[in-house]
Parts: sequence; C-alpha cells; structure tokens
Amino acid sequence: MTALDLVLPAAEVDPSAGAGWRRRIATAALVATPLVMGGVSSAFTMRGLRVWYRTIERPSWNPPDWVFGPVWSTLYLMMGVALARVVHADRDRLARRIGLGLFGLQLALNFGWSWVFFVKHDLAGAVVEILALWLAIAATIVAFGRVRPSAAALLLPYLAWTTFATILTVAIWQMNRRG
Repeated sequence: MTALDLVLPAAEVDPSAGAGWRRRIATAALVATPLVMGGVSSAFTMRGLRVWYRTIERPSWNPPDWVFGPVWSTLYLMMGVALARVVHADRDRLARRIGLGLFGLQLALNFGWSWVFFVKHDLAGAVVEILALWLAIAATIVAFGRVRPSAAALLLPYLAWTTFATILTVAIWQMNRRG
C-alpha cells in the first residue's frame, strides 16, 4: 500500500484500469502542484517576513510566525488531493472543467496575495486580492462539489483559514493606513 492508496479510493489508482504506474505518477504530480506553488510563494513570503512584516503593526491575536508553515503545508496537501480527485473523476466533464478552471484561478490568486502583501507591501491591494481569493475558493468548492463532494470537503479548511487570513489582512491594513 502506498501513500496515494490512503487518500484515493482503490478504483482511482487501480492498475487493472489500464493506467497503472503512469496514473500514480500523474496523481502524485497533481497532489504536488499546490505544494510546489506554495513553496515558490513562500520564498517571497520569507523575504518580506524577515524584515518588513516585523516592522508593521499587527493585532495581538496575530498567530506566531511558526504557525503559518505547517498550516499552509497541510492546506496545500489537501488542495492537491482535492485536485487529483476531480481530475480523475469520470462524471460531468463540463462541471469538472469549470471546477479545474476555478481551482487554477484561486491558486493564482493565492500566489498573488503573497506577492502583493510581502513583496509590494500593498496592504489595500492585499485586501482586494484576498477578497477575490475567498470568492474563488468558495466558487471552487461549489464546482468541485458537483463533481466529487469529497474534493469539495477537502477545501473547507482552506476556506476557513482564508476567512481568518482575510480578517487578519483587513486588521493589518486598518492598523497601518496612512492618512
């Protein structure tokens, strides 16, 4: 039994279905996609975190820096499993395409937030970006739910964390506004 067998039903990775090892590699690549994007994004985050982020005002309920890495790694892994479940679904091609398009959009917005916040230091822009991200995640959950409800469920913690991150971003923006 492999790690993929633990997260995907047997029918999705069954070698007798003609896919065998190629399907397992494709599934692993799908699961890894958000993790890779998160890794690249964290490179921007770390630079801004070390210097700029420590100089701005933050609310007292801002989590310690060490919390973000494990939380985001877990969320990216769950996003990857959800992605693989939808890609491998054999029902409702249109709904699947819509869901995959929305998934790509939210992943790009997720990446964009780190850039706007930690590289550009544009707090107002980060608020707009994260609101768009929240809407894209919610739409992705709805679309994934039409294809594979378990994939939608895997994205609910991501939406919850992004809700918290939205509130935090707005608070930081309000505390650091000039004028």
